[in-house]
Amino acid sequence: MSNCDHHVTVEEPPQRAVSLNQSTTEIMLSLGLQDRMVGSATWTDPVHPDLAAANEQVPVLTENTPSFEGVLETEPDIVLGAYQAVFTDGSVAERERFDELGVPTYLSPSNCLPEEAPLSEPVELADIYGEVRDIAALFGVPERGERLVAQLEQRVAAAQQKVEGLDLPADTSVLFWFARTQSPYVAGGTGSPALMARTLGVQSTYTDEPGMWPQIGWEDILRRNPDLLVLGDLTRDSEGDGLAAKERFLREDPAASQLDAAREQRWLPMTGTALNVSLQTVDGIEQLADALVELDRQR
Repeated sequence: MSNCDHHVTVEEPPQRAVSLNQSTTEIMLSLGLQDRMVGSATWTDPVHPDLAAANEQVPVLTENTPSFEGVLETEPDIVLGAYQAVFTDGSVAERERFDELGVPTYLSPSNCLPEEAPLSEPVELADIYGEVRDIAALFGVPERGERLVAQLEQRVAAAQQKVEGLDLPADTSVLFWFARTQSPYVAGGTGSPALMARTLGVQSTYTDEPGMWPQIGWEDILRRNPDLLVLGDLTRDSEGDGLAAKERFLREDPAASQLDAAREQRWLPMTGTALNVSLQTVDGIEQLADALVELDRQR
C-alpha cells in the first residue's frame, strides 16, 4: 500500500511488529494483534483501561523513544509509528534505513507531514478509520478492522445523538488547552480537538488558527472567553502539563482567572492521547458530549 509517499509491502502478515507510539499500539491491541507484537515504546499516558490486559502481553522496549539498535534487537518484520518525528535521523531512524534492511514501516497518515509543517487540511474521522483499516489489512485481518470501525462509528453516533436536543447557542466555544501556562499551546483548526468540536456541532475556540497547536496569549483567550475548557492532563514533566497545574493556574493567574469558564469551573480533563489523533479521540468525543449536556443543564 502507499503510505505517506512510501510504498509498504509485506509478503505475508507480520508476526513480529514493533510499535513506536502509543496510538499505533492501541490500534493493534484493539485489533487483537498483541500476539504479533515484540515491542512497544513511547508511552505518553497509561494504556486505555479496556486494553490493559492485552497490553500486558507486549514487551515494553522503553517508555520513551527507543534507539534504532534497540528496535532491531527484537528482529521486527514491521515497524509502525504515529509521528513523522520518530522516523528521523535524530530519533529512531529514517524509514529508508529500515528499507535497506528489508523491514517495512508504516506511519499514521494523519501525521505524514514533518512537525514543522502544520497540516493544511483538518483531520477527519475517516482518517482514524482509514488507519484502522490499513493496519488490519497489513496484518491480514481486514474483517477485524471493519468490526472495529463499526464500533467506533456507533459510539460517535451515540455521542451526536446525546447533544442533538440541546439548546446551546450556535457559537458555543470550547478551548482545548494542551500544554504550558504562559503562552499556552491550544488547539488550532486541524487536529483532534477541532474534529471533536465539529463532530458535536460546537466551535473550537481557535479553529481559525492554522496547525494543530498554536501558542496563544491569555489576553486573547480572555477576549474570546470560551464557554468550556478542556484541560490536557499530560504525564510529561514539563511546566503546566498536568491537570493540577492547569487548575491552579486558572484559579490564581490574574488573566486566566477572569475567564467565565474558569470562575465557574466549567472544565474537564482529557488525556494527551485523546487530544492527539488516535482511537482515544472517540473517547474524547464522548467526554465532550457529556460536558456539553452538563453545560446545557446549567444554563
